[in-house]
Amino acid sequence: MHIICILLTLYMLVLIASVVISWVAAVRPLPYSGPVRQVIDFIFAITNPVFRLVRGVLPPLPLGGLGIDLSPIIVFIVLGVVLGVIC
Repeated sequence: MHIICILLTLYMLVLIASVVISWVAAVRPLPYSGPVRQVIDFIFAITNPVFRLVRGVLPPLPLGGLGIDLSPIIVFIVLGVVLGVIC
């Protein structure tokens, strides 16, 4: 059980990193290559499938010309509940 708790906590940190990277990408372009880009691609590769599952059920909410993506919030809530129950 302890390993699962550690892995879920690490995944929650990766989710936070994914959200922060997406905010930064909205303001300035991400690097096209190099080790930083490899880390960014890895983070997106392990978080986007989960976000896509949630977006399939709850698409981004339209707000003017933008869409507010609630999938990270939903994933954080679900992970928090799972961590609270298991750990």
